[in-house]
Amino acid sequence: MNTRKPIDAQAAAIMTVLCAVWGLQQVAIKAASPDIAPVFQIALRSGFAALMVGLLLLARRQELKRTSGTWQAGIMVGVLFAVEYLAVAEGLHYTSAAHMVIFLYTAPIFVAIGLHFRFRSERLTPLQWLGILIAFSGVVLAFYAPAAPGVSVVHQRIGDALGLLGAMFWAGTTLTIRSSRLSDAPAPLTLFYQLAGAFVILALMALATGQTEVQLTSVAVTSLAFQTIVISFFSFLAWFWLLGRYLGSRLGVLSFLTPLFGVVFGVWLLDEKLESSFLIGALLVLAGIVLVSGHDVLKQVLLRRAMAKE
Repeated sequence: MNTRKPIDAQAAAIMTVLCAVWGLQQVAIKAASPDIAPVFQIALRSGFAALMVGLLLLARRQELKRTSGTWQAGIMVGVLFAVEYLAVAEGLHYTSAAHMVIFLYTAPIFVAIGLHFRFRSERLTPLQWLGILIAFSGVVLAFYAPAAPGVSVVHQRIGDALGLLGAMFWAGTTLTIRSSRLSDAPAPLTLFYQLAGAFVILALMALATGQTEVQLTSVAVTSLAFQTIVISFFSFLAWFWLLGRYLGSRLGVLSFLTPLFGVVFGVWLLDEKLESSFLIGALLVLAGIVLVSGHDVLKQVLLRRAMAKE
């Protein structure tokens, strides 16, 4: 029996690196967008990464014995994953990478609400509902923040709304996995379904909308290689490896670092300008996510403090 353990120094270090990598994701897409349309970038990286994961699955044929009856849910998560990244790709035409990463990473809130109604064991506590209220207050404040100089308010809100839509589809992917046979399937298989679905759907979308032109600049090649090898292959496999060995709730708390890295990288590397109301809203979103995802951790910390005072 595989007993998952609390976070140790190794897990914390790996998670910090993963959050930094994921925080760079939207920045990498945005930086290469003049040379490759975002939707085509994600299609290409998903196709290459699906090939790499497929080869990994062939090398580990023994694990495929646990894949019976997963293809229906696999198709569903492939479609949901593709639509999530379609929303991200189109949203980055309108809003900044910093805005996108904040709105996209509201997904844990939608997951928590979905699990509350799906599983009796996942019922939300009053403290978690408070976290959801704080997070949604932050979403409203960030969404209605004034646009940065030179940016259309309408365009920014369209992009931000697409980020929220992406978060909802991301939550749908997670809920589908949790509610189907994919929850017991090998992690690389679930990842393969997602990547293959994204490749097929987004490649067709790019072809249908005439977004397949590629300029092989150094930025485009570096960004695509980073997205394919580091993000879509190594980082996702590392995440699944951590989930198999450490408590998911503890890992979820650490993942809130991702939007922080995303905002910092957007300002630093893309020279994005942020309004104070957006920053306050973003902090409220992150605080709400910590209360929802880190409820068990906070409860244990408070319990230990109470016991120490006795």
